[in-house]
Amino acid sequence: MVQKKLHPSVEQFKDFVKANPKIIQEVRKGNTTWKELYEDWYLFGEDDSRWDSFREGKKPVIKESGEKKTDWIAQITSVIKKMDQNQMEEHIQNISQALTAVQGVISQFQRSPQQPGPQQANPPTSPFMFRKD
Repeated sequence: MVQKKLHPSVEQFKDFVKANPKIIQEVRKGNTTWKELYEDWYLFGEDDSRWDSFREGKKPVIKESGEKKTDWIAQITSVIKKMDQNQMEEHIQNISQALTAVQGVISQFQRSPQQPGPQQANPPTSPFMFRKD
């Protein structure tokens, strides 16, 4: 049987899960999915506080309510640094094309009454359409 070679980041995630077996238990219990865990791991990294409850020999750390805003900003900055710029540009172009299409549809519905549409062409002079013989 031919085995596909996995992406290096997936291999790293697998190693991370093997080092923290409590993650496997959470998925088996149905509390979360592999996809959610992988996305969190990819965005936030292994050192994020989200993984504290899964680490061996450590108890979950409860953060103080007076957490500094700079930590939050640093987290967002690290997420932005990890984003693929080409992929983001492609998504922005798709959104732009979708907005252009929506604007076109809206402009068709907002025609002025002076510009009759194809169905409103010259109404008959008489409400009854009889031909004279």
